[in-house]
Amino acid sequence: MRHAPPARLRPYERLHVVPITLRVARAYVTATHRHLRAPAGGKVAIAVADPGGSVRGVAILGRPVARQLDTGTAIEVTRVATDGCPNACSALYGAARRIARELGYAQVVTYTRADEAGTSLRAAGWTAVQITRGGMWHRSGRPRRRSAAEGVKRRWAVDLTSTAFAA
Repeated sequence: MRHAPPARLRPYERLHVVPITLRVARAYVTATHRHLRAPAGGKVAIAVADPGGSVRGVAILGRPVARQLDTGTAIEVTRVATDGCPNACSALYGAARRIARELGYAQVVTYTRADEAGTSLRAAGWTAVQITRGGMWHRSGRPRRRSAAEGVKRRWAVDLTSTAFAA
């Protein structure tokens, strides 16, 4: 999938959330994400498009990777990828939060590398809740290849049961 260089939005133009298939979202992530491949699967995929209908970014939501969070009441934003369009990440994280609430989840989580500021997450109303230990998932009985996902991460979350949550 080839993408044209990102065009700048005019100040009066807004991004809007559009549906997208997991297959197309995974291809977009593979083509544009800075350091990770597309996740193997997911439950929901969303995109943001400019007024001309061009997809400017995607988000994939799925089961939480951490076993302790995979209780059926939480969903994880497993990947967000954009073409660099301003506000695309914030729009995707905000939409993911609203969609998770409408689907009945109590919590939505995601992770960033510890060296990333999380500006888009803060703008979308998320809170940093934990720094993970990081490390490799390799075990002698189940060898794994090294990946970019091994380092220390910052977990972000939104409690969707809170009465303070309004949109």
